[in-house]
Amino acid sequence: MREDARRRYYEALLRRDPGYEGVFYVGVRTTGVFCRPTCPARKPRFENCEFFATAKAALHAGYRPCRRCRPLSHPNEVPELVRRLVEAVEREPERRWRDADFRALGVDVSTARRAFKRRFGMTFVEYARARRMGLALKALREGGSVIEAQLEAGYESGSGFRDAFNRIVGSAPSAAKGPVFTAAWLDTPLGPMLAVADDDALVLLEFVDRRGLETELRRLRARGAIVPGSNEVVRSIERELAEYFAGDRHAFATPVRQHGSEFQRAVWRELTRIPPGETRTYADVARALGKPTAFRAVARANGANQLAIVVPCHRVVNADGSLGGYGGGVPRKEWLLAHERRCFGAERPLFAPEGPERRRVAPTAALEPSAAD
Repeated sequence: MREDARRRYYEALLRRDPGYEGVFYVGVRTTGVFCRPTCPARKPRFENCEFFATAKAALHAGYRPCRRCRPLSHPNEVPELVRRLVEAVEREPERRWRDADFRALGVDVSTARRAFKRRFGMTFVEYARARRMGLALKALREGGSVIEAQLEAGYESGSGFRDAFNRIVGSAPSAAKGPVFTAAWLDTPLGPMLAVADDDALVLLEFVDRRGLETELRRLRARGAIVPGSNEVVRSIERELAEYFAGDRHAFATPVRQHGSEFQRAVWRELTRIPPGETRTYADVARALGKPTAFRAVARANGANQLAIVVPCHRVVNADGSLGGYGGGVPRKEWLLAHERRCFGAERPLFAPEGPERRRVAPTAALEPSAAD
């Protein structure tokens, strides 16, 4: 490993930079343990650090995993308690949870509240209520009456239902319009991602710490309500991402829908044609579109992509070969490119379970114009 890379990783270690999660692991010669970049333990001196690209390499070098940061688990891995409760909500999303329900599961109410607050920024009761509201909103969109939606969501009081609905969805039940989007938190080796989908297609996939994510979510909320939960589309992309990170998939078959101008959609389609393990410059993409002077517009469209990894904007680099920017952070871009070269590059035959001719990302029909077009 080059000295400049070692220095950069050490500075990230001192900052506990979450953008480097999954990018490197550090072995500490004086203790014999290896850690993830965000480990809360006291930091070693630079000369006592040895850096590795994978946890496996650190293990092979004789280091044992740190007990504090648990580098063999995913960063921000879902605690078992949270996983159990989310699964319970999905089994009975219409249930209104009471203390007795927690006792039946052997769960302490205050522990559940704290665990969900740390994980999702809302308590378990708020999460379950939002899930019920998603069902109510879907019932309204399918032509059901307000009273039917109220009862389905478990509310006996009409005023209580209206207040809760307005607080979560942002409008009164009778004024509810547009689609219902399901949002799910997906764990990956590079940190958590947020997936948002309706019943037909994936509309957003981003790392949760991406700059501008709140703006993207506000735009979606202007088109419909976003509620926590899962559906077939979310489960599909979760499964395919796991295969991608394992090196077993490079073509995604999950249906997608992107909103943008005609030019943006053309850029996004071109990005899906860049083979994994390879890169293109912004000028390369512009020439492929027949607009060789539009490389700056290509860069803007590349940055506006809302489907990280699936539409591989990380495969576009600067003309001088430097990585350039990336919404999920340059360390992640560097990792993704190295991962694809290692798993899908020329030294290995490409494996696409669905076949490139069957991928559902690129067709024009899947890339809808925005209201501003």
